Amino acid sequence: MRLTLDQPVRARLVTPGHPELPIRPTLRYSAAEPFAVHVVFPPHVSADEKGVTWTFARSLLEEGLDTAAGIGDVRIRPCERSRTVVEFHAPHGLAVVRFGTASLRRFVLRTYAVVEPGREDLGPELDLGLLSLLDGV
Repeated sequence: MRLTLDQPVRARLVTPGHPELPIRPTLRYSAAEPFAVHVVFPPHVSADEKGVTWTFARSLLEEGLDTAAGIGDVRIRPCERSRTVVEFHAPHGLAVVRFGTASLRRFVLRTYAVVEPGREDLGPELDLGLLSLLDGV
């Protein structure tokens, strides 16, 4: 069983007043973080040219493929029949990225082979976190 899944995808960075920029982010999922997905952007599209990774719930991605989802820093919504728009809200601005829905759906389905929905288990990490948070209470 693979413990980490990386899937490069094609996307378009949408910026007002400029042509859309084709980009190749990587979608990442790991059994070590079973509730999270990561979108890793290449260095040339980040403000500091070091690249940037956004992390959010796998369930948010699943929901956003079919209906508008998210009220925080990441918002996802279907756009037309074959596209999905992901908005990344940060203190210094907003990035809007348009993905092919089929690529995102394929990725979500592939994550199920790593950790099935409902089988997410934080195991010892959760126990250690709770122990340190409660500090023996």
